[in-house]
Formats: sequence, C-alpha cells, structure tokens
Amino acid sequence: MKCLQRVKEALLTVIEAEKLFHLEAMKAEYPYCVWAEDGAGNQLNGDNYMIQQSIQGTIDYYTQNEYDPVVDEIQAALKSARISFYLNSVQYEDETKATHWEWVFEVS
Repeated sequence: MKCLQRVKEALLTVIEAEKLFHLEAMKAEYPYCVWAEDGAGNQLNGDNYMIQQSIQGTIDYYTQNEYDPVVDEIQAALKSARISFYLNSVQYEDETKATHWEWVFEVS
C-alpha cells in the first residue's frame, strides 16, 4: 500500500537507511529502528461498503543512549509528514542495556 511509503520516508529523514528495517531486524547493532504494518486501523463505511481504510502499525526504536535525541526527532518527523501516532510504551531491557521506544502509527 502506497500510504506505508510515507512512514518509511519520514523515518529516513532522521534514521540512516542501514539502521532502518521493515518488519524485522536480524542482528542489528544499536541504535536501530524497525517499523511494520499490523493491520487495519479505523475505516469509514457508507452505503454498505468501505469508503476509506487506514493501516495501523508500530515503530520500534532501540537505543543504548540515555536521553537519545533521535526519539524527539522521530516524533517530529512523523508530525511533519502528517502521520497520526502515539507513544505506546517505553521499556528498558536489562539484558541488552537498551531502551525500547514503541509508537503506534496510522496512515491512509
């Protein structure tokens, strides 16, 4: 779906291409970002059919840098691209000493 390309393009304005992954990251080095579509978001129905549908997904950013400025830059890039999103969770991973930031996005 073409609307998903907007998510990738927005993220590439702040994250290097070799640090941005779609769906999964295999053996990536910190920091890195993974984005993926998860399914349908909101939709508009009328006259017994779907008029418009949005796609929902997640953006996961993994960093070992405390107060990493890229977190703010990701949010600014999404706002600038007019992509709807919210910060869903922030988790610290003891084993890797990394912070995992997760946003949920929606595009149409």
